[in-house]
Amino acid sequence: MLKGFLTVGGWTMLSRVLGLVRDQLLAAFLGAGPVQDAYQIAFRLPNMFRQLFGEGALNTAFVPIFSAMLTTDGTEKARRFASETLSVLLTWLLLIAVLGELFMPQVVRVIAAGFPMDGERYHIAVTLSRITFPYLVLICAAALVSGVLNGLHRFGVAAAAYVSFNVVGIAAILLLPSLTGDVGRAAAWGVTLSGVVQLGLLLLAVHRAGFRLMLLPPRLTARIHLLLRRMAIGCLGSGISQINLLVDTMIASFLPAGSVSFIYFADRINQLPLGVLGAAAGTTLLPVLSRHVAAQDHDGAHSAQNRAIDYAMVLTLPAALGMIVLAHPIIATLFQHGAFTERDAMLSAQSLRAFAIGLPAFVLIKVLAPGFFARGDTATPVRIGLFTLTLNFTLNLLLMHPLLHAGPPLASSLAAIVNVGILGFLLRRRALLRIFPATISRVVRMLLAALGMAAMLLMLNLTALGPLAVHHGPLRIVALMVLVAAGMLAYGIGLQVLGVMELRAAIAMLRGRLARRRGRTA
Repeated sequence: MLKGFLTVGGWTMLSRVLGLVRDQLLAAFLGAGPVQDAYQIAFRLPNMFRQLFGEGALNTAFVPIFSAMLTTDGTEKARRFASETLSVLLTWLLLIAVLGELFMPQVVRVIAAGFPMDGERYHIAVTLSRITFPYLVLICAAALVSGVLNGLHRFGVAAAAYVSFNVVGIAAILLLPSLTGDVGRAAAWGVTLSGVVQLGLLLLAVHRAGFRLMLLPPRLTARIHLLLRRMAIGCLGSGISQINLLVDTMIASFLPAGSVSFIYFADRINQLPLGVLGAAAGTTLLPVLSRHVAAQDHDGAHSAQNRAIDYAMVLTLPAALGMIVLAHPIIATLFQHGAFTERDAMLSAQSLRAFAIGLPAFVLIKVLAPGFFARGDTATPVRIGLFTLTLNFTLNLLLMHPLLHAGPPLASSLAAIVNVGILGFLLRRRALLRIFPATISRVVRMLLAALGMAAMLLMLNLTALGPLAVHHGPLRIVALMVLVAAGMLAYGIGLQVLGVMELRAAIAMLRGRLARRRGRTA
């Protein structure tokens, strides 16, 4: 599982870094004005469908059934089930896409209720949303194909394909404005074109794996009925974070112009560790856990979940505290260019701090939810999701006026913390989660090391490095790199001193792996 965790995490990290480059271009060309707000609304809708239905409800319902079929029924029956699922999925996705294109003005009126209907932001959002909406068909189909590859334990290929989203997006922003007329439309076309590329790459990978999928006449077989039932009730449970973000966007549309953009750029930074660590933990844990459950290996299931918690928290805790302390230098260095002003960076940093408070909880949701999904229980997470969704909406209403653009992110963070608490409580009460004392001890020591790192970064940020990382052009990059390197060093020393990680043992393990790899190559 560690190999899968590192593989998925590595490819996701590359994708997120390229995503930051794409967002830097959007910030430089569009700033935080009406076109940027409209583009974020246009992208939010198909992206929400992708994460709710594609990577959320579909993946958490499909992968356990598919993995169990591979274990008990063999490859041929599993392949037919995957083909049947793809055929049914494409049928209803195409219907949704057609309806979405026809009723896009009404859809935008709902998800961006604060945009005046006679205003510039609303009309641009409708136009761009019609361009991006076909992406939901392509990317949900791609998510199913990724689920097949993950079930086959080919995690690297599935994770690598998503890098193409940002590669195509960057190319579109740089090359298409002369054809589309402006950067906003170019970026929107880049979204849809990236879906074509991702689906094509994944289908090619499945074919090379000897597991070619076929389009069959859509039929609601017994297993498809089971899949759809689990998807229907699992949609909120697996995608509650995305629904909360949609609520944040809707609330932000009522705030002053630029608020949607401030929250978006803050979330992009927050998604770097969340996407790398949360996606890696959830993606690799679910098929492993499903196979342990299918084999009635309860001790193996508990051990897998403890390892996932350990792997995720060792980097999530310092990432969260580091973003709280260095929010302003991070946003300024990455996005304060062109039309994105120093004031925009300062306000977006406030949103980032609010998101970072809930980062460990966001990641732990990805680790704990598979404990239900692997056992076919999608109803419990949905009940928890409905409660936390209501809580998030209530907190949004309470915090939006006093905290403005920092209110919606803080509401999401607080709701995620409650979500994790309830997930953990119910798993333990049902004896589906047994956290080992060694895991608790290690996480506590990780937290102490991260707090020491944060204290050191706070002191450094109050010296000349802090202002340098915010105000001084190209030197911002150097100053931020020094701060990040100092934080990594301090955290590494803390882990060593507290006995969480033995540096010599880690080096010996890496040398052993490299030696074995060289031996296989020879």
